[in-house]
Amino acid sequence: MATGDKFDLTEAMGIFFTESREMLETFEGCLLNLEKDFTDEESIHALFRAAHTIKGSSGMFGFEEIERFTHAVENLLDLVRKKELSLGSELISILLDCHDYISQIINLFDGNGEVKLPDGLALKRDMLMEELKKYIEGAKAGQDAAGEARPSPGALEEEESVMSADPGDEFVASPYWHISLRFKQSIFVDGLDPQSFISYLNEIGKIEQVMVLAHDVTAFGDIDPELCYLGFEIVFNAQTAKETIENVFDFLSEDCELRILPPGSNIREYVTLINELPEKPMHIGEILREIGSLTETELRRALSLQEEMFGEKLSPDQYESKKPIGEIMVQEKMVQRPVLDAALEKQKDIKKNEELKKKSIRVDAFKLDNLINLIGELVITGANVKQLAEGSGNSELNEAVSTMSRLIEDVRDSTMNIRMVQIGETFKRYERIVRDLSKERGKNIELVISGGETELDKTLIEKISDPMMHLIRNAVDHGIGTQEERTAQGKPAKGTIYLNSYNETGSIVIEVSDDGNGLNKRKIYAKALEQGLIAEGQTVTDEELFRLIFAPGFSTAEKVTNISGRGVGMDVVKKNIESLRGQIELESVEGEGTTVRIHLPLTLAIIDGFMVQVGKSYYILPLDMVVECNEITEQEIEGKDAGNFMNLRGEVLPFMSLREFFNEESEKATRSNIVVTEYGRKKAGFVVDRPIGEFQTVIKPMGKIFKNLKWASGATILGTGDVAMILDVPMLIQYVQETQGAKKATVQETV
Repeated sequence: MATGDKFDLTEAMGIFFTESREMLETFEGCLLNLEKDFTDEESIHALFRAAHTIKGSSGMFGFEEIERFTHAVENLLDLVRKKELSLGSELISILLDCHDYISQIINLFDGNGEVKLPDGLALKRDMLMEELKKYIEGAKAGQDAAGEARPSPGALEEEESVMSADPGDEFVASPYWHISLRFKQSIFVDGLDPQSFISYLNEIGKIEQVMVLAHDVTAFGDIDPELCYLGFEIVFNAQTAKETIENVFDFLSEDCELRILPPGSNIREYVTLINELPEKPMHIGEILREIGSLTETELRRALSLQEEMFGEKLSPDQYESKKPIGEIMVQEKMVQRPVLDAALEKQKDIKKNEELKKKSIRVDAFKLDNLINLIGELVITGANVKQLAEGSGNSELNEAVSTMSRLIEDVRDSTMNIRMVQIGETFKRYERIVRDLSKERGKNIELVISGGETELDKTLIEKISDPMMHLIRNAVDHGIGTQEERTAQGKPAKGTIYLNSYNETGSIVIEVSDDGNGLNKRKIYAKALEQGLIAEGQTVTDEELFRLIFAPGFSTAEKVTNISGRGVGMDVVKKNIESLRGQIELESVEGEGTTVRIHLPLTLAIIDGFMVQVGKSYYILPLDMVVECNEITEQEIEGKDAGNFMNLRGEVLPFMSLREFFNEESEKATRSNIVVTEYGRKKAGFVVDRPIGEFQTVIKPMGKIFKNLKWASGATILGTGDVAMILDVPMLIQYVQETQGAKKATVQETV
């Protein structure tokens, strides 16, 4: 935030945009939760806080467009929070549109400052403001936007008196109004005097008590005399309407936060005040005092009683470590139990947030990438030092280098873990996509997420976003039918798309499944014939048939929609996944549904490798995919009339010789070894001249000249300075399976 002692505005604004986007993610997630349960109080409060935070921050940086719009959204959410306006599907849709608009203008202003809105965005803003105004005015007129009248004040009083029988809705015994005021810090700069407005209250009633609160002041020396740091809690005695009191502060509507609790206020309203308190560490007494539920005199009395119980003078931290002061307040009938419980919950949430802040730090992605590159160079240098030490014959040097290698490995693992993030946050983004697309297509579809705690390299998560989006859109458009179609098939009217992730043999697996119609094999076969992908009468397995879907331009859609059907996409999905050293496979049962399974490496930067030698060349296989390594004789390799298969403890294992595959012409080794690998539930063996062992591998990208070299996923630099190819094991396993699959049945009969 600071460079020396100077405030870095550019850096601060960068933080504002980042945090605003995080708030918008929370905003969207809460709306999607509320669409499932309109009464979710926690989501309603989180929704309001997100809008309030964006409004406040944007005002601080002078983004008036964002501030004005979010202020309108905040006003509407305040009515929802006070139960003066009912949530419904239509209102949630409007709020989602508001989320999209705020996101668009934040992206527009990021890096440009506040610029003139394009005509399209300005029109969208005006339409949304009109919708928000309609709901707000409808609520203030005594009815919600749907036209349902709310109970009259007399009816509300009668309802409250009935509800007061419930301990959770007891009335707080107070014959006076309670006014809570929080002014903007810039109010003095704007030429306004808070004292004059407070004094004017005596014209319509009598101020019984004023409590002055100081906020956002960490040290006396930090105070700016031109800013206002004060908040006020006022006990006001007047026989007047709430509207009359509001009118006193009407001129300050944009410059302060005003809350007015009427005489005999319901506990729920005090709980609402508790939830709106600033997120700073406070003792229970401070929380209750700030909302006006507890007076300063009562607090001093409670503390005095606590001291008398233990016969000693207690420090503030000790008060709550002895008999809880809240219990004393309830016992002495200073506060009601529900108010205390709400304060305790608020205190717990604040402590939890404080702990999270202490445990986390925001790091620029560029700095992290640079650190990963430096660690990679350190690994290469460490391998070079290790090789030189082994050739020196110096035992002490070897021991020191061995210790250094372990430390480098620990540093490498720790650094890589920094880039690992849970995939669940990415999955949640697709809830909105499924919701909007299903409504557009007139379908009822639910997204079910599991395995969100699985971790994946952040770089990979960013790169799979587009392929995942395409798969989900396909599931909505092609996979799941309309409610009428599903009911006719004997299925639930609501369709389901499942997103699941889990770890498997050194990779992460992401599954996109649906309970829809499944793939029509007859249509796929006919389309493949039409495009010349297969020959007339050719027999193909289901796996081979489904693989044709990934061919460029292939589509069985009968009509083109704005979602899919143009034959562009699945081939791009496959290409993008394979560019990440991953694989994609597809399973489907007609009438039951389809599953697309994506296998991805855990990281793209540094891996544990298994080095082998073939002739004069060295190759690296990802260690996580290596199952075992065994010696194999020439007799076992040669003379395989039915194909290259071996009996691995009763299991048929296809294999191939890397010497033959790479056309290595150097002299053969006297004995060979077979490295057994597994990926995506498939196994294959690779015959090598000599296994060398584990090797920390820094993956270096290969130049454009090697772009068609499908069997290599990258290269690495050895300690000698030589280059070793990193084999694309998934691609090689697929090659072995395809070339040897036709002969497998013959071998199985002899095993």
